[in-house]
Amino acid sequence: MANQLRHFDPFGDLARMEPLRSVEDFFRDFGFKHAMRDLQKEALIKLDVTETDQAYNVKAEMPGMKKEDIKVDVDGNRVSISAETKRETEEKKGETVVRSERYYGQQYRSFSLEHDIDDSKVEAKYLDGVLELTLPKRANGSAKKIVVN
Repeated sequence: MANQLRHFDPFGDLARMEPLRSVEDFFRDFGFKHAMRDLQKEALIKLDVTETDQAYNVKAEMPGMKKEDIKVDVDGNRVSISAETKRETEEKKGETVVRSERYYGQQYRSFSLEHDIDDSKVEAKYLDGVLELTLPKRANGSAKKIVVN
């Protein structure tokens, strides 16, 4: 009988950083997975930021976006990138969507840099799913919307 006893650790899930794992298992076991498929995590814009003495260079992965749907705002040393992807409704006779993993909705990313940006000299290019920003450094900052080319 002593071999069947287990030590109870009330903080075990917290130590593994999975405090809600059992709740997720509960919903999966009861078949709610199908009903909850649209509640996936929002896609995140992934960034690479490099710095020279004169400027910051940013590469942001934004696959499948149209450049018209991308907005870049610069305010001092704060840079904000946002984009909206819209789901196009397409119905084909006799076809049912079995699984859809493509993300539709608003994506947003904002970050601060050490130096203010000279917003009059910012360059933005979008090619092959990657937004490239050249953000020249400046001592003073002001807000300005940037046109993506």
